[in-house]
Amino acid sequence: MNLDGLFTRTQVTFDPALQSDQLSLNGRASHGHSLQRVKSFLDQVRHLAHIETFAQISSENNFPTGAGIASSASAFAALSLAASAAAGLTLNEMQLSRLARTGSGSACRSVPGGFVEWLPGESDADSYAISLAPPEHWDLVDCIAIVSREHKATGSTQGHPLAATSPLYKARLASVPRLLEQCRAAILQRDFEALATVTELDCHQMHAVMMTSDPPLLYWLPATLAVLHQVRAWRKSGLPVCYTIDAGPNVHVICAAEVAERITRSLEQVRCVQRVLKAHPGGPARLEFC
Repeated sequence: MNLDGLFTRTQVTFDPALQSDQLSLNGRASHGHSLQRVKSFLDQVRHLAHIETFAQISSENNFPTGAGIASSASAFAALSLAASAAAGLTLNEMQLSRLARTGSGSACRSVPGGFVEWLPGESDADSYAISLAPPEHWDLVDCIAIVSREHKATGSTQGHPLAATSPLYKARLASVPRLLEQCRAAILQRDFEALATVTELDCHQMHAVMMTSDPPLLYWLPATLAVLHQVRAWRKSGLPVCYTIDAGPNVHVICAAEVAERITRSLEQVRCVQRVLKAHPGGPARLEFC
């Protein structure tokens, strides 16, 4: 589910006067790994556009970066659109999704709008994301419980290779097609109970792999568990609410729109929850001209 109201805004300018690529993240000059990652991505854009010009990139998020709220996915989706347009390319949604995937795998899902599925594909050509349903298909709300704003010590890029060291990894891979089918059906049928079941199971499996990798990745905090227990209690009482967690400590609490205000107020009362961000299903990545 792409999120409305939480965004990355990125501006790219190819400038012949530059001697190297320059990157600013949330108003601060960025160097090292972040800049190298962006430079490698821009090299692909330059290759497609048949140019060699360096670029000035300015990017900002209105949500915490590197804290398990898909900031890299949002960033590379924005960069794929901004950089390709600045380089004079006209890419369709499929091409943009493929390009974004090379910067961050999950970024391909941040290009289309609404409820989105990443097609695994057999090669670069057929691994991209498509929209299963538009934003208005189902009025859900993601109430994101922020329990930490700290940049995680091990990012997703570094964590992915560790997954294969977990004894649960093969079982996880074997279950993915079935879970994906169940999730797709739940969304298309707007079946919240089915969505809650598959979403939480998938979350548990993913974190079980991370917790049993070598070395283990332990992203959860005591406040993370407090939110999980509270959500399960709310659903047991009859509320349409469930949770999922990306590679980080913060919790995505997904609920029906009619209970979103109640869930938000309740989450704000949970100890160590610093803030709750709310987002409805959002549209595709888009250009803004200034």
